[in-house]
Amino acid sequence: METGDHFGKRDDLVLEFPCDFPIKVVGRTDVEFHAQVCTIASRHDDCFSVETSLQYRHSSTGKYQSLTLNLRATSKEQINAVYQDLKACELVLWAL
Repeated sequence: METGDHFGKRDDLVLEFPCDFPIKVVGRTDVEFHAQVCTIASRHDDCFSVETSLQYRHSSTGKYQSLTLNLRATSKEQINAVYQDLKACELVLWAL
């Protein structure tokens, strides 16, 4: 996969913008992880709201937390920028 290409090699994948775009993010259970991920989401989506645009779950051991961000995507570039910022965050283990 080329740098910055978060959509893989599928030529048949077409997104019509604007659209709702979920991103799952995993990190260790930590208040700072939650806060940084929400800050990143808010930076890229003016409509992002913790109350309505975020779902979270803890692992069975409580050691990890997964956050599902429901973003309002306006372009492929916006989505790529979100992934780049999540990748740069040291508290994020992975994002899908």
